[in-house]
Amino acid sequence: MADDFSLRCWGVRGSTPTPGSSTLRYGGETACFELRAGNALVLIDCGSGARNLGLEICKGTPQTFDLLFTHTHLDHICGLPFFKPAYDPNYAVTAWAGHFQDGTELIDIVSRIMSPPIFPVAAKTLKAVEFRSFTAGEQIPRDDDLVIKTTRLNHPGGACGYRFEYKGKAICIITDHEHGDPEIDAALPEFVANADVMIYDAMFTDDEYEIYKGWGHSTWKKAVQLAKIANVKTPVLFHHDPRRTDDELDEIGMAAESAYPGTLVASEGMLLLP
Repeated sequence: MADDFSLRCWGVRGSTPTPGSSTLRYGGETACFELRAGNALVLIDCGSGARNLGLEICKGTPQTFDLLFTHTHLDHICGLPFFKPAYDPNYAVTAWAGHFQDGTELIDIVSRIMSPPIFPVAAKTLKAVEFRSFTAGEQIPRDDDLVIKTTRLNHPGGACGYRFEYKGKAICIITDHEHGDPEIDAALPEFVANADVMIYDAMFTDDEYEIYKGWGHSTWKKAVQLAKIANVKTPVLFHHDPRRTDDELDEIGMAAESAYPGTLVASEGMLLLP
């Protein structure tokens, strides 16, 4: 339907894919989202979950869409070499990144991972992809009713958060991000204010965070805290630690739901409708 607005999770794990019996329910693929807004298609990140998403997209008619990267750490880009539409010139994919702070371009990073002997197929074979840059904080230019706003996040090497607005609804994606930078922390409540859905980096528990402070990730309690401050309707815990089992995520989900009713734990295949 032309007025549909939705976000589907194709990968919710952090750091590395985690196949196995202990991750079957929530999934082991790394970061990848499919956003639909009317006739518009936007993908966010291209982790290992993008392989299956690409196969699904290729079942339909070739189309034009955007691919937005929160940043270019390997768990968020490792699916691109296996993303089938990227090789098909019948598609038109505009890939965006806005987190670089040193003049690096997105194509530079993709060319590093897609070059022998690391990978046998070069980046130039991605016939459908045009690489573009912006600066986090800018709005992504579009000619339809979908509005895409961006903000800086606190992560080693930089990262970018996104806010999607369509027909009076809002979906925000805040990953990978570590609380603690005063300037970035001060801007986040306004950026996610009144969002219907907020994806948030909840990789660590509070105890784990004390060990891994500086790694660029946050906690489920900080997700709940931000949701309360910003009047977010549905916070969704994301970027699960690769060590985290399904049973442990169940426990975190129950605690988060108790602290902020309506909180969800992201899982592969989850469809979020604001």
